[in-house]
Amino acid sequence: MNEHDITLAMVTLDAPDASALGAFWSQVLGWPIVYSDEQYAMLQGPAHKLGIGTIADYGRPPWPDHGHKQFHFDLAADDLEAAATRCVELGATRPDVQPGETWIVLLDPAGHPFCITDTKAWA
Repeated sequence: MNEHDITLAMVTLDAPDASALGAFWSQVLGWPIVYSDEQYAMLQGPAHKLGIGTIADYGRPPWPDHGHKQFHFDLAADDLEAAATRCVELGATRPDVQPGETWIVLLDPAGHPFCITDTKAWA
C-alpha cells in the first residue's frame, strides 16, 4: 500500500429522516438517489457518494457554532443569491448570523451548515 491507495469514497451525514434529507440534497446537487429507505439514503455524484443515515436521537448542530463545527460543505455557484434562494425553496434555512461577505451560510433541513460560494473562487 502506498500513500495514494486511499481515496475519499463517500461522506455520510446523520439525520432525523434519511429519505427526506436525501431528497433535499439530491435536488440541491442534482445527484441521483441510488438507494433510499427509512434508515438510509445514498446519492451518486460524479466522483463520490453522499450517504445519509437516520439516527433516532439525532441532535441538530448548533448555529452559530462559534468556530466549533466539525465540517461543512462549500458549494460553488455562479449566482450566490439565486443559489441560496433555490436552496431555501427546497427546505434550507438562512440563519441571521452570516460570518462573511463572500459566501452565504445556509442550514439544510437537518441543521447541517453549508456555504454557497462564488464559482470563481475555486478556479
